[in-house]
Amino acid sequence: MKVDVLLGLQWGDEGKGKVVDYLAPKYNVVARFQGGPNAGHTLEFDGHKHVLHQIPSGIFREQIQNIIGNGVVLDPVIFKKEIEGLAKFEIDFTKNLYISKKTQIILPSHKLLDAAYEQAKGKDKIGSTLKGIGPSYQDKIARNGLRVGDILAPGFEERYRNLVNKHERILQHYEFEYDLREAEAPFFEAVEFLKQFNLVNSEYQINKCIDSNQTILAEGAQGSLLDIDFGSYPYVTSSNTMTAGACTGLGVAPKNIGEVFGIFKAYCTRVGGGPFPTELFDDTGKAIQDEGHEFGATTGRPRRCGWLDLPALKYAIMINGVTQLFMMKADVLSILDEIKVCTDYKLKDGTVTQEMPFQLVDEDVEPVYETLPGWKNDITGVRNFSDMPEELKSYIRYIEEKTGVPIKIVSVGPDRKQTIID
Repeated sequence: MKVDVLLGLQWGDEGKGKVVDYLAPKYNVVARFQGGPNAGHTLEFDGHKHVLHQIPSGIFREQIQNIIGNGVVLDPVIFKKEIEGLAKFEIDFTKNLYISKKTQIILPSHKLLDAAYEQAKGKDKIGSTLKGIGPSYQDKIARNGLRVGDILAPGFEERYRNLVNKHERILQHYEFEYDLREAEAPFFEAVEFLKQFNLVNSEYQINKCIDSNQTILAEGAQGSLLDIDFGSYPYVTSSNTMTAGACTGLGVAPKNIGEVFGIFKAYCTRVGGGPFPTELFDDTGKAIQDEGHEFGATTGRPRRCGWLDLPALKYAIMINGVTQLFMMKADVLSILDEIKVCTDYKLKDGTVTQEMPFQLVDEDVEPVYETLPGWKNDITGVRNFSDMPEELKSYIRYIEEKTGVPIKIVSVGPDRKQTIID
């Protein structure tokens, strides 16, 4: 059985958590393959809202194996708080949650470095969540990092102290005040808490599941336009957020990738700094923000809002090999009389293109728009494609024709039930 991959096609916050939760009953395994507590996957069901940061979104279903893969960076303190916050569900997470021994650990000093680096950038800040993600991946690449499997070794605290000493020597070069010792007690308490879970060689576990024809869903975090290689660099995250990241972040061979589900909003949003060609600075942008409750699940920061960007969407579809599209938050656009879609970019030399520029940060990009009629109907109660307003059906067909990929799911609200499948 092949591994299906679900990932975001924009700048994150597309609604991946809801879709994973909705699709989860079809799968035996749900596995996170990259990112860390900078992700916020929101699930809403039975009148309750839940935000998961590191735990796979299949966690609420006891029969599903949930795996945190080697491509993830894990903050033990946040992990412990997440588990404790889910205690009311009375699920024994030590039975259905597995953590790769090769998962990198975020130390308290990684967060300090993150804050120091961001502060030093001044007006050129990239909008880091300050969760220690970048510095943790830095140590991974520099071959200095500590991994989950290391907490089982007798020399863990000594290795921890050696790495922290390196971090403190770096911090000496910044005008940055901090109290590391205060953060260390909860860190070591969380490390002990972590030991009760299934710490495994997850690459073997995943491949045994493949060989035994179990269904597997690989869950991505952030979005494709934040990919370290193919995103709007340097305003990106520190991991590979695309389909290839599922291979390296779980130990899955490319030949074992099946369906690739690409999640996108009916419009665009972005949190923090970085280029955003279709961003709206007017009342329409504010109306979309308010109607969509566009505030970051992890940071609470307001999300910048804009029209759907087809060149960016088609780029993400191309690099990921997307086979099915899932459109989220169609209900938010119900407030508008008309909807614009960016079909091309006009560059400063007059060139019109559908290709993403090498350096979107510095390129003066002017969006070229087409205008489509809005549906101006409350669609939150719609449960079938046939009952959609004709204007919404036309919007869906328009995107399918432009991208060449079918839209198989349309979300018309935050609840599990407000999900329409073709």
